[in-house]
Amino acid sequence: MTLWVILTSFVLILATGASIGVALGLSSAIVLYAVLDMPLIVVVQRMFTSVDSFSFMAVPFFMLAGAFMSDGGVTRRIVDFSMALVGALAGGLALVVAVAGMFFAALSGSSAATTAAIGASMIDEMERRGYPRSFAAAVVASGGTVGIVIPPSITMVVYGSIANTSIADLFIAGFAPGILMGVSMCVVSWVISKRNGYQGEGHFSVMRILRSFRECFWALMMPVIILGGIYTGIFTPTEAAAVAAVYGALVGFFIYRELTLAHLPKTLLSAAYNTTMIMFVVGAANLFGWILTNAQVPHMLARSFATLTDSPIVFLMLVNVLLLFIGTLINASAAVVILTPILLPVATTGMGIDPMFFGVLMVVNLAIGCITPPVGLDLFVVASITGLSIDKVTAKVMPYLIMLLVDLVLLTYFPSIITFLPDLLR
Repeated sequence: MTLWVILTSFVLILATGASIGVALGLSSAIVLYAVLDMPLIVVVQRMFTSVDSFSFMAVPFFMLAGAFMSDGGVTRRIVDFSMALVGALAGGLALVVAVAGMFFAALSGSSAATTAAIGASMIDEMERRGYPRSFAAAVVASGGTVGIVIPPSITMVVYGSIANTSIADLFIAGFAPGILMGVSMCVVSWVISKRNGYQGEGHFSVMRILRSFRECFWALMMPVIILGGIYTGIFTPTEAAAVAAVYGALVGFFIYRELTLAHLPKTLLSAAYNTTMIMFVVGAANLFGWILTNAQVPHMLARSFATLTDSPIVFLMLVNVLLLFIGTLINASAAVVILTPILLPVATTGMGIDPMFFGVLMVVNLAIGCITPPVGLDLFVVASITGLSIDKVTAKVMPYLIMLLVDLVLLTYFPSIITFLPDLLR
């Protein structure tokens, strides 16, 4: 009864156009009040305790670091550096989007933020250079998927906090799959560009690369400082987030000098708004997941998987299908909060799967879900930037989606792609 009421109310509330956080919170409150006969104060208590964690303090700091970097002129410098690296190849601007997406992902920690930052500066420019607007939108949406895979990743912080898994190991493990995804999208863009005659921009020049690298050097040092500090034991992941925020402010104010005191209120409000959205969604999702756990959903799912298969590979493929579908419907952090307590015990205890590997695979799935029709988040972001309909963007994004699904199969069958870097550094 609990399961059917909460799922039905969740879908109906979501269908009204309510945000994912509101849908999760309201459907949970309906079940608590109407089915379980519990006081509604439980809603507030569960939502508060779910985010009352030292690890979750990393979220606002990483958001603030990304806001400082984005408003401080970093996006333009990253695009220029990417242009120097791959702009001369066929479809140069399309390749630049994928490369710039990987670099910006190492600063933002968010898929939607990466898509919005790159899209705002690149879509109009691509159209001016002769690329169809729908193709430019698809390239940007696909490039944004690495935003939650390449560290620092807010979704990985959420997973590590819930699964009691090392956030530092998750960060390191995210590099290889993130780069694999980025390179794959470069390959797809190059093939499409060759077929349609999209030309490169300018000529390859080592001096140009060196000049543009010098310009964005301080921005690219942020992930090095974060991961280096974590792995050398100088600071924890949460402290690293605070260091990143301070570093982002110093770079924006004193090195690039594009952040000013007049910019500061807007930048702080942007970071606070995005943090509030994420923390509210995480709190509501935790409440939703708590009710599902009390309804014995994890046990029912474990029994179902046990009857279906005892093969870890088959189990992971089933999980991939589930997560790809869930990723089209709800925020990645919310999906992690809801599904980790349900799926992780089955994966680790029943199938003997490494929780670090499983976490990264979850994040990759949910990243791909961001461009999976009909309601992938990144599709809506680029649709709002371009004014195009979702179906026009979806048609152009399909080659990228297919390539990312191939990457997912490779990561599933060859887990060492994810685990070799953390194993090497331990």
